Amino acid sequence: MKTNPHAEADSAPFKLALLCGGPSPERGISLNSARSLCDHLHGEEIEVVPFYFDARTHAYGLKRSSLYSNTPSDFDFKLSTNGQSLSEEELLVELAKCDLIFPVMHGKFGEDGQIQELLERNALPFVGSSAEACQRAFDKYSSHQLLESVGLPTVPNVLLEETQSAEERRALTAHFFEKESLHRAVVKPARGGSSIGVTVVESAEEAVAAAAHMFETGLDSRVVIQPFLQGIEFTCIVMAGADGKPVALMPTEIELDYTNNAIFDYRKKYLPTRSTTYHCPPRFDDEIVETIQGDAEKIFAEFGMRDFARLDGWVLADGRVCFTDLNPLGGMEQNSFVFQQAAHIGMSHRDFLRLVIERAAVRQELSLPPLKKNNREVGRALAVRVLFGGSTAERQVSVMSGTNAWLKLRTRPDLHVTPYLLAPDGRIWQIPYYAALHHTVEEIVYACEEAVVRRERTERLRTRVVQRLKLTPDQLSELPFLPTSLTLEEFVESADFVFLGLHGGLGEDGRLQRMLEEKRIPFNGSGSTAAALCMDKYKTGEYVTALNNPAITTAPKVLRPLGPLFEGDSAQLVELWNELAETLETDSVIVKPHNDGCSAGIVRLSSAQDLETYLTLLKEGVPTVTPHTFPGQDTAVEMPTSALEALLFEAFIVTDRVRVVGSELEWERRTGWVEVTVGVLGSRDELHALSPSITVAMGHVLSLEEKFQGGTGVNITPPPPTHVPLSVTEKVKAHITEVARALGIEGYARLDAFMNVETGEVIIIEANVLPALTPSTVIFHQALSELRPLYPAEFLEHLVELGQHRYE
Repeated sequence: MKTNPHAEADSAPFKLALLCGGPSPERGISLNSARSLCDHLHGEEIEVVPFYFDARTHAYGLKRSSLYSNTPSDFDFKLSTNGQSLSEEELLVELAKCDLIFPVMHGKFGEDGQIQELLERNALPFVGSSAEACQRAFDKYSSHQLLESVGLPTVPNVLLEETQSAEERRALTAHFFEKESLHRAVVKPARGGSSIGVTVVESAEEAVAAAAHMFETGLDSRVVIQPFLQGIEFTCIVMAGADGKPVALMPTEIELDYTNNAIFDYRKKYLPTRSTTYHCPPRFDDEIVETIQGDAEKIFAEFGMRDFARLDGWVLADGRVCFTDLNPLGGMEQNSFVFQQAAHIGMSHRDFLRLVIERAAVRQELSLPPLKKNNREVGRALAVRVLFGGSTAERQVSVMSGTNAWLKLRTRPDLHVTPYLLAPDGRIWQIPYYAALHHTVEEIVYACEEAVVRRERTERLRTRVVQRLKLTPDQLSELPFLPTSLTLEEFVESADFVFLGLHGGLGEDGRLQRMLEEKRIPFNGSGSTAAALCMDKYKTGEYVTALNNPAITTAPKVLRPLGPLFEGDSAQLVELWNELAETLETDSVIVKPHNDGCSAGIVRLSSAQDLETYLTLLKEGVPTVTPHTFPGQDTAVEMPTSALEALLFEAFIVTDRVRVVGSELEWERRTGWVEVTVGVLGSRDELHALSPSITVAMGHVLSLEEKFQGGTGVNITPPPPTHVPLSVTEKVKAHITEVARALGIEGYARLDAFMNVETGEVIIIEANVLPALTPSTVIFHQALSELRPLYPAEFLEHLVELGQHRYE
């Protein structure tokens, strides 16, 4: 077997090239996958070397720090000036310097065989299926034909092509609807990812129109129409065993709210919400689980797949198992199905990824350097408890923040880190590795409560997979254990250090901080006084005003108790609206809870009717406001879950129009104001602002996705000097530092504001003392932009160090 061919010494790391990006709309998810690989593989034994393909499939050498961007649009427009542009020949030269290549591009170019064909043509070793296997699996129409040919159940479908006449498409679609007696159908690109462009229709005419739209927008030139299936969705990861034969892991059942023709779309797959619940192992009978696993392994073998793949399908109402989407490369974001299913058999992220590349290397007669043992001495390492979850509207974001902090901190040799979940009922659960990778608080609680009941079955399914994969104890570093529950008091009493990953509620309003202070237990972030102050957006505004600095102001505000608002009739609400417009000197108003998280319930109102609609939704306890309920509201808005006492109304600030279009930055001057978010870092005496990030919203207000979901939203860090002079950026940082110190902030925080690109003046919106720490959150971008860049794991460890000195 070949050893590392590029090693000049025994200590030289194995070089793993990552290929990410690409032309697909799922290119942001590709960035998430690349980030996961970098987080869990890059180190002494393996050097991760990223390469990025833009929307035109032009290649660039990419800094590892860029992988922590929220979306490729964060840096696309910078590539022409500070990226390492590579011709195909130059790319191949660079790739040849690496030992193994791991393509992590989803959709077109990454999963359709194109990149694999380039690598094969140049005899470059890579992870994953061959070009031929990818081509077979990726096209949804031709893959179904192959499934039929090997005797597996398939879904009826019809293919529409751009080359067909409109009349021919109408005739084919009408015949299909009539033949299958359809009242609902799904229209999807034949060669798109499993989430993008999927549309539910209720007639042949709607299906033809949906297909035409996909042709016109260039999504695909081949479109598949299938019945809207009645049944339960599932997904199953298949790995190559030690002998190369396929082994299916425990499938995941996808429980989805199908109200209003819902489908398992991009938002539901990649942003945790209450509308989707995952069950692993699934609640299906053992016989159905075995059928899923057996058919998945048969597909893997028949299509000639290698290393690993994700196969999606349905258990239909009549009990049949039917596969509908074959993904040569499953998404590998932090809590993806890949890592969830691996965790259920006892594998950490690193265990799984290491096994994949080991077996890919063996297949190509390469060998990895031996894995170094973790020399952490638990007795001497600082015991850190990471707490996340809760009952607020941002509890699912808290799960993302907390699991990310836990996963990154656990790599630090001086820390012994364990995850804990704050359940909505106030209990605290110490949770095993697999449970932390569930997508929502509710899923994790369910997994904890059902663990004892399901233990025997889960262990039986787990053991079977482990034995078939021939895994050794060294490859199973996170064996499942039964979750245990504590009261909040018991949790605090027995803690050495608490890392708060909560957002809103008792975790951010000072109550939990006060409990920890009373016991002198160190924790991250600001103390109880600053937390309580910053949670109240109205009082925060008063503190800002009290600075008496004309360069630092706050948006005009009106605070109103909720009771009288609920009691007002339409005429009274019109009167209130007119009063707000006059007082705030605006024709549109931002409404938000005065003491909740930075995304919950924030909407732009343009009329008294909008105000009445908002109050009705609040009174009815609607958990999520559907898109387009309000003007300019392009995405769903998560509403507060706790009782509110008052609403805060603020003037809407008109800003310059900043957009990233392709690889170009477009900046339309309007008022000279832009929205920014600015992190602060340091002890109270040495607190300083990081580089501001310009936030680019799709609608009028930044959505939950744009703030926290990797692959969506655009943050430009730091402000480009072509549009914002460096002197202005420095003024903004000084102003933000002044505000943060006045509010008593310490450790870290994030301040949202508007800045004037000519004068450096700021209008403060709010301060968040426990800002999101999700994998691609903006404060990580800012820390990486420092003169001495801090990678996310280093940044998080620094927060622990700051917290340890709290009582000195």
